[in-house]
Amino acid sequence: MKRTQILLTEEQHKILKNISSEKNISMAEVVRECVTHYTADLTSKPLTGEDEKIKKALSVAGRFVAGDSNISVNHDDYLKEYFKK
Repeated sequence: MKRTQILLTEEQHKILKNISSEKNISMAEVVRECVTHYTADLTSKPLTGEDEKIKKALSVAGRFVAGDSNISVNHDDYLKEYFKK
């Protein structure tokens, strides 16, 4: 990886910080995701609805610690709730 320094407006910084907090990842990782997404938009075909669903599902895999023992039974309900956001 290459270290890069950037300047953001106050609003951009606030947005970046909020996304970082919501996704529980570093601000640097949010920037990397944005660059990857932006680059993919420029160089490849747009994601289909199904591709987007798969991408979203994979993005949440392993990110949460289950306090309940019913996750394997009710996982569809939890995913529906997440995707409504």
